[in-house]
Amino acid sequence: MNILVTGGAGYKGSVLIPQLLEDGHHVVSIDTNWFGENLEDHPNLTKIKEDIRNIESIPMHGIDSIVHLANIANDPAVELSPNLSWEVNVLASYQLADKAYRNNVRQIIYASSGSVYGIKEEPQVTEDLQLVPVSVYNKTKMVAERVFLSFKEKIDIKCIRPATVCGFSPRMRLDVSVNMLTYQALRSGKITVFGGNQTRPNIHIKDMINVYKHFLINKDIPSGCYNAGFENISILDIAKEVSKIIDTEIVITESNDPRSYRQDSTKLLETGFKPKYSISDAIKEIKSKFEEGMIMGSEKNYTVKWMKKLGLSELKE
Repeated sequence: MNILVTGGAGYKGSVLIPQLLEDGHHVVSIDTNWFGENLEDHPNLTKIKEDIRNIESIPMHGIDSIVHLANIANDPAVELSPNLSWEVNVLASYQLADKAYRNNVRQIIYASSGSVYGIKEEPQVTEDLQLVPVSVYNKTKMVAERVFLSFKEKIDIKCIRPATVCGFSPRMRLDVSVNMLTYQALRSGKITVFGGNQTRPNIHIKDMINVYKHFLINKDIPSGCYNAGFENISILDIAKEVSKIIDTEIVITESNDPRSYRQDSTKLLETGFKPKYSISDAIKEIKSKFEEGMIMGSEKNYTVKWMKKLGLSELKE
């Protein structure tokens, strides 16, 4: 299969693409490389350094499927530059879908976000609940979903709504909950938890990659939106999981963010997908990579810090 991956050098893309190559696919990676290239050369891999907004520079001829990962990710990063985020997350998504249709691409798998639901009191947050996005980031992801779904009569469309992803990647992120708390424990032997009772859904990065592969292989699954998150636990409980593996002190302080998010992924499980990894696996893997010297705590591991350094912020200091 010929697969185009946008955001191919990113946190998820740099784990997904080696897997796709190992499975025998031909892959085209599109990435600005803001956070590094993060992909080794391979005879079946074409790496293109490009902004997805430059749609004329993105090759589509002969492409069977697109995995669209490129975006300005998470609330703080989007708040740095809302205009950039609407252009990248929404406008470029429309251009990508339109060009895919014109080039007879059969499938688009879109990496949306579980945050599109907003704050829900329901213990089971399923795909049929109303979307009430509360931040600019949430809104861009919701609108982009609607853009892609408008093409579902012409292209097989899967909008995946992931939980917070955790685990090691060549483009390592240390600004997501499990990774951040684990790194704090490794570096200082102390974890600072703000509040702690907030619930967060989580998914191991290897399970996340397997979700994308699941939909690439099983094209008979109906178009639509699918949650992807398997462990809904509190921030404090994440810290306790870390402390079981790394000797660390947990310090609890007050938080002005009481928001809790949950996900129910029954719809995905009913398609035959089976998760294999856990938060505990992610913590152990990060600990191992840290001890091997593969996690250095660079500014590139923090999306907002690095975007500011690149001059991508509209905010005045």
